[in-house]
Amino acid sequence: MTGLLKPRFAGAGAHSGGPPACPTEVLRTAMDDTTYTDEPSEIPVPEGGLLRMLPIVNRKGLHARASAKFVQTVERFESTVAVTRAGETVGGRSIMGLLTLGAAKGTVIGVTAVGSDAAACLDAIEALLADRFGEDE
Repeated sequence: MTGLLKPRFAGAGAHSGGPPACPTEVLRTAMDDTTYTDEPSEIPVPEGGLLRMLPIVNRKGLHARASAKFVQTVERFESTVAVTRAGETVGGRSIMGLLTLGAAKGTVIGVTAVGSDAAACLDAIEALLADRFGEDE
C-alpha cells in the first residue's frame, strides 16, 4: 500500500538572514524563489518510505555530470531511491532517467527513499544538492 508523507520542507522559507549554517538552510534559502512542479501529495511514497522536496539550485540544473554525482551518492546506500518531477518518476540509480526529468535550476524534485538507511541517504542527497553538485555556481 502506498502512503503519502509531508515533505520535510513544507512551509519552508523563513531564513534567518545570516549565512546558511547547514545544507538545510542553503536549500531553504533557495526555495524562497522556487516554484513547485509537483504537489507533495501527488508524489507516491512507498509504505515505510521518506519523501523530501529538494530544489535544484546549481546554474546548469540536473545535467549529465550532476546526474552522475547524484547516482554515485545513491549507490553508497542500500535504500531504493526514486525521483519525481512533473508527474514523471525515475530510479535514483539511473543517470539517463534523471536526465529525462529535465530538472533545470529552480525546479523542485521529490526524492523518495525506502530502506534501513533511507534518512541517511536523503541527508546525503540533500547535502549534494545544497553544495550545487560541487560546481562553482
